[in-house]
Parts: sequence; C-alpha cells; structure tokens
Amino acid sequence: MGLKKRNKASAEFSMSSLTDIIFLLLIFFMLTANFVKVQPFELPESDSKTVAPISAIVAITKDGQFELNSIPITVGNLERALREELSGMEGQKDVTVTIVAEKGTPFKDVTTVMQIAGRMKIKAILATQPKKSS
Repeated sequence: MGLKKRNKASAEFSMSSLTDIIFLLLIFFMLTANFVKVQPFELPESDSKTVAPISAIVAITKDGQFELNSIPITVGNLERALREELSGMEGQKDVTVTIVAEKGTPFKDVTTVMQIAGRMKIKAILATQPKKSS
C-alpha cells in the first residue's frame, strides 16, 4: 500500500506579529525619549544649525536665577546636582549640558556653568534661536 507524505513547507509569512512588535517598539521609544524643555524667554540669536544630544538643561534668567531640568537651584548646589543628574551617564561619549541663557544674562553666569562642565569633563553648549533674516 503506497501512502504519500505531504511535507511541504509553507512559504507564507504572518505579518500580524511583525506589526505588533513594531507598534510596541514605537511606544517604547516614544516613552523613553528625552524631550527638550526650553523656557519661553528670548534667547541669543545665531546662524548655527548644530544639533547636539541633550543630557541636562541648565536655564539661566537675566536676574541670575538658575534651573536644572526645570527645577530651581542655587549656583552653589549646581555642580553637585549636575553630578547626581549625570551619574548614570559617566561612560557615555555624548554627555552634554545645554545652557539656556535668556538674552541679557550676565556672561559670568554662563561661564560659571561652563567651568562646572569643564571640571566634570563634559560638553557644554549654548542654546540659541535662529537669526531673523531682514
């Protein structure tokens, strides 16, 4: 008695599981992304188009008020708070402190933050707004 075996592999691929995985990855990356929090005040103008990764944001107002990631802080506690904020990122290459200084801020306040970043051996960049074309 001759029985025939049917061992054909199916060439079809189920796309439903793939779309589920892509959707879950999209949700994961949206929830873990860092969003830029810049205060709504006038920034210095620049024609530079450089975009850098942001690890921490130090905001400085004209009257000398400092904020670290939207939390008010004194200049004396800034270095300690920055070290705590960036403690988990020590081995990473692109650790960057973004300085958001209101237009008219004394330059000594900006250099204070830059010196702290220098002591910590991390990059410091100054946030600006695009120049208005006339």
